[in-house]
Amino acid sequence: MTKDVITLTPNMPDALSVLAGLLSGGPDKLVGTTGDDAVVQLCDTEGRPLVSVEAPMLVQVAGEAERLLGATAPPVPFWWTEIRATTGVEEAERLAGTFAARLISLAGGSAWPPEAATSLAVVKTDGVSVAPTPAAAQPAVDALTDKVAVIIQDRPVVSMTAWLADAYRAAADAELGLQIVTSSDVLLSPAVRNSLSGWPSRWVVQDEREGYYDGLSGAVLAWQNGLFATVESAEATAHDPHTRVAASYQEFADTGERQLAISYRTVHPADDRLVLGGALESVWREITGEPPAGWGTAEPANLPWSLRQLTDLAHDRAPEPTWLVVVGSPARPGLATVRISRTTAGVEEDVTLAFGYGPDEEPPLDALPRTAEILATRHHLQSMLLQLRKARRDLAVPPRFEGPGVPLAFVLGAEEVRQLPGDRARRTPLSDTPIQLGPKTRPALYYPLPGDPSDLSGWQDFERLMRHLKGA
Repeated sequence: MTKDVITLTPNMPDALSVLAGLLSGGPDKLVGTTGDDAVVQLCDTEGRPLVSVEAPMLVQVAGEAERLLGATAPPVPFWWTEIRATTGVEEAERLAGTFAARLISLAGGSAWPPEAATSLAVVKTDGVSVAPTPAAAQPAVDALTDKVAVIIQDRPVVSMTAWLADAYRAAADAELGLQIVTSSDVLLSPAVRNSLSGWPSRWVVQDEREGYYDGLSGAVLAWQNGLFATVESAEATAHDPHTRVAASYQEFADTGERQLAISYRTVHPADDRLVLGGALESVWREITGEPPAGWGTAEPANLPWSLRQLTDLAHDRAPEPTWLVVVGSPARPGLATVRISRTTAGVEEDVTLAFGYGPDEEPPLDALPRTAEILATRHHLQSMLLQLRKARRDLAVPPRFEGPGVPLAFVLGAEEVRQLPGDRARRTPLSDTPIQLGPKTRPALYYPLPGDPSDLSGWQDFERLMRHLKGA
């Protein structure tokens, strides 16, 4: 598999540091570039990459190295440099470690994993060859079939790095699924989980008892016809697939940790004066008392929170959509993924957000109606769903069952309320009357969902509400 080595340095790796790293395989090693020269590669005699080194990234957000690597980084700002060794080549792994060791010796700092960067000696790679293209053409991809791109990861947390984001886009452009293979002790960032929702993309977890299973559903998997697919049970029928669920996936322990999950969409009129991200900042302030800490187009989130910079980026990329990750401070774990797109309705912001709470912490549920009203009256809210989940405080996704969230409330924006015929939006099958948000002449509506947190009745109420609002 590909082996990642990451350096965390207080000083930017300069040309001398990079040159010293490039000499890790000796002076006659081929050097190439890719990704508009943003990635430097040490190659075999055929020009195929042994090691790929991404341009250093300046991280100005505290806590990202701890969140994603479990590593202690220099004080912010620091430089994050990704080094990847190509699949199954022992010499390439040593080459990546030596590159990192030489970088650290000149720029200071540390490496993850620390045991990888222990030698400064030249690595002998004479006669070493790697997999042919097309797999080697994409540094993050370990195997490529006509159905999926497979990536094997060995990090503590699989995050939406620039490498992975590039592989995801390349797979989508080629109409392929993306399958990420990890060991059972690896976690997913929510940013990655939210991107693996469409079949045949999935998280494949290695398991001693079952071989492989889906880390998000628990379904037992096997490599079949060029991809990891579910194993059919002997009792399966056309109407009941009877998918086997791995025992490891069902080993759930309730720690008392919870997540407050918020998903919403805003639709702004297209205007040159439009400032994006204001709705997300408002939610963050209402729930935590402070704005987001940082944002970026990949993980780690490397930029301090800035509405102006975020808006400028989205404007420059238009009419193409913009995907962002936003994080909070280490004291209150929070993470959002944001998709900004230009549509016929205007400029849409689709946001999926979660905050983590320990067993002795109470989510501020009383702040939710006020939060919804701010979005409805100031930020062109279209719709919003609020949930409470039994899940990890640090927001990382384990390959274990955590259960669905319990719906707390649904919010319908003022324009959507106005478009529904008659008084359908105000007269619902729920026992609680919707709460009006904003002016009485043009209100948004907040629908409390009185589901029992111990079962799924909240979802039944939500489904009844959705059928009613759609006129079904």
